[in-house]
Parts: sequence; C-alpha cells; structure tokens
Amino acid sequence: MSEVMLLTVILLPVAAGVLTLVLPFRKRWHMEVFLEALVVWNTILVWSLLLHRPEERFVLANFTGNLAIAFKVDGMAMVFAGLVSFLWPLATLFAFEYMTKEEHEKIFFMFYTMTYGVTLGIALAGNLLTMYFFYELLTLVTVPLVMHTLTREAILASRKYLYYSLGGAAFAFIGLIFVIVYGSTTDFVLGGVLDVSKIGDKVNNLLLVYVIAFMGFGVKAAICPFNSWLPQAGVAPTPVTALLHAVAVVKAGAFAILRLTYYSYGTEFLRGTWAQYAAMGVVMFTIVYGCSRAVKETHIKRRLAYSTISNLSYILFGIVIMTPLGMVGALSHLVFHAFMKICSFFCAGAIMHQTEKHYVHELDGMGRKMPLVFGIFTVSALALMGVPGLAGFISKWNLAFAAVESGNVLAYFGIGCLLLSALLTAIYMLTIVIRAFFPPVDFDGSRLEGVKDPNWKMIVPLAVFAVMIIAFGLCSAPIVGFFGAVAEGVY
Repeated sequence: MSEVMLLTVILLPVAAGVLTLVLPFRKRWHMEVFLEALVVWNTILVWSLLLHRPEERFVLANFTGNLAIAFKVDGMAMVFAGLVSFLWPLATLFAFEYMTKEEHEKIFFMFYTMTYGVTLGIALAGNLLTMYFFYELLTLVTVPLVMHTLTREAILASRKYLYYSLGGAAFAFIGLIFVIVYGSTTDFVLGGVLDVSKIGDKVNNLLLVYVIAFMGFGVKAAICPFNSWLPQAGVAPTPVTALLHAVAVVKAGAFAILRLTYYSYGTEFLRGTWAQYAAMGVVMFTIVYGCSRAVKETHIKRRLAYSTISNLSYILFGIVIMTPLGMVGALSHLVFHAFMKICSFFCAGAIMHQTEKHYVHELDGMGRKMPLVFGIFTVSALALMGVPGLAGFISKWNLAFAAVESGNVLAYFGIGCLLLSALLTAIYMLTIVIRAFFPPVDFDGSRLEGVKDPNWKMIVPLAVFAVMIIAFGLCSAPIVGFFGAVAEGVY
C-alpha cells in the first residue's frame, strides 16, 4: 500500500497537470476547483505517508549493479516533502487570482502543477541516481514557466536558466559517477557511503569532485558565481518566481547538497579538508554579495531575488559546517526561509497585481491603501532580518550556535557574515516598509485612488504564511527537536 502511495503522490500532480490542458472546462472556476482539489488531496496523501512512513525503500526499477530508481521516506524526505506539500495548495490558490491578468493559463497551470510532483520526486528519492533524475526533470518542467510571458526578456531569462541548470547538472553528474565507483551503494546513508578500501590514494581526487558537484548542485541554489539566472528569472509571473526563490528549485539545490554532503560523501571524510574550506569560503562570499546587491536594487522582485541568493547560502553555510548542529541550522533555515520568502514574494506579487507598480520608489503611501498586504510584508521583513520572536531569528541562532560549537576558525568569520547580512537585510527590507507607511510630507495621495488590498484568494495564503512565521518564532522547539533527531539519524 505504501509503495502505491509513494508513486501516487509523485504521479498524481503530473497527471493533473496534463489533464488541465486537455479537459474542456466550461468556466474558469471549474479549472480552479479541479486543480485545488487535486493539489489538496495530494497534500493529504503526502502527510498520511509521512505520518505512517514505511521503513523499507521501494525499488521501482533495477538497472545494473547498485543502480536503481528507488524511493524512501527518511527524515530528510519528511522535512522537504512536508514543506513542499504544505506550501503548494496555498501557492496554487494565490496563483488563481494572480493569473487573471495573464494569458495561456492552462499551459501555465499544467507545468505549475507538474512541478509539484517532480519536486516530491526529489524529496522522496532513495538514492543519488533517483534524486539526480528528478533534479534534471525539474529543470525541464520549470523552463516553460520562466518563459511563460514569451517576451524577449522572458525568453532570454529562460535560456540562461536552462543553460546554467544543465551545466550545473553536468558537474553534479561527475559527483554521481564517483559515488558509484568509490561508494558501496548509491543509497542515502547518514554518514556517507564511500568505501575506504576503494579510495586508496585518490583522496584529493574525491575532494576535488566533491567541490565540483557542490558547485554543480549549487547552481540551483544560486551560489556565486552561478547566480545571475535567479534575478533575471524574475520576469516570470510571481507565482513562478515564488516557487523558484522559496520552494521548489532553489531549495532542491540546497537539499541536493545536503544529501551529497551528509548522505553520500559523509562529513567524516570531508571535515577539516581543503574541500570544506573552499566550499565555506564561496558560501560566505555569496551571503555578503547577495544582500549587498539587494541594497542597491530598486526593482522589488529583483531585490527579493538577491535576498534569496544571500539566504540560500545561509543554508549552505550550515551544511558546510559539517556537524549535526550544522545540519540542524541548515534544515531550520531551509524550512523557515521558505515561509519568509514565499510570503514576501507573494506580497510583492499582490502589490504588482493591484497597482502595476514594480519599483521601490513607486511604493510611497501604499501601506495606507493596502494595510493587510504591507502589514504581512512587514512581518516577513522583520523575520528575514532575524528579529527575536520570529522564525528567522531561530534559524540564524541555530546557524551561529553550530558555527561556534564546530571550533572551525573559518566558521567564526561566517558568523560575522551573518551579522553583516542581518544589517543589510534591515536596510533593503525596511526601506520598502518605511516608504509604504511613511511617505514624504509633500506626497500626493490622489495618485493612489482605487488602490486596495486584493481578494481572499491572495490574502488567505499571505495570512497563513505570516501566522506560521510567528508560530515558528515562538514555538520552534518541537520542529527544531525533530531536525535534531534527523541529524542524529533517529529518522
């Protein structure tokens, strides 16, 4: 039964996406009900699977040797699949309202829904080969979403996204090959699968390949210098950019690096080597670079995109600390950042949907016309800054604590990067809030005539995200405790 459910939660969204294109819906709301019902039902199935998880892996197809397409619900799968399945129904509801002003809705929702199933395939993969297969498939189903508007900018952005993603996957493939050759299995095993008897004098070769694969998977996680695709992809509709920046694509990159580091190579093999320091140096640079660019950026979505670049490397910083506490910090920010960033992106999308304004300097006084949207945006802004009582503080605290406990001198400099990033985050996020609620004295409010908060399809998801940000900040002990159990191999 569990084997059937594993396949169902992956294939059902894919099938629903295809049916969206071919079914003759008489009215638009018929399509909305169809999609929302299937997405919610799939989420219920996912959570049922996670709460009654099967202990054994499910092998769908055997190839040669230890190569197989297999699925397993371990602790890491529970974290990522649970996150994706919780957010997707809310994101879909938001998309229904946002897409009323866009064309080719059926094609959009086909790929949008299919992406749900493919992302779950990455989350529930039982080995490196399976994860790599769905990782590549994720690129193929999201490229049409990036180019959806078919403008020149969208086509150029989709090309860059495709080229970068395929290039990164090629580097990651080298890591897959070396794990196959020098590992006892491709299955995910906490502590790694490398076989010492096979390595011999090839230690430096394996370390080099780890760095190559780290950077390859890091393309989707927008690591420097392979991050320029992410701000450019902001030309896509906001529901797509929210997926790219908060849930599916970028988190898939971070998740893949978590798997590679802790479950394939193993931290005992990597910790203290030049490969760890090289990866940590790149990550620290990306943290500072991303938030520095965000301060300069005046386009709302691109500013949030650079913020994402910085915050994704928070997750990678936890990973390259290479301790159980580092994994806890990484998982904390992987989950909490998803809520903070999808909330801020959807607020930006609501603003653009209601006003057709795209730049920070155009937001003067809008907070008084759209109090719900900008109030919720303020919650996400404060959380991204790391204000105590909100989710961002918990994950940043866990990362800093892990860095101190590691005893790694370079990790201490990472704490400085986190503090600098928090300061710059306050600048680029609060600038938006202050402009919205406290316009200049000579501000002419008549130009905002007719501006108001959007309808419930947008407000409900935003309100849920804001509540979760506050709840994680005030009651984080249970979920952080679960992350600790995952890091210790209990799940």
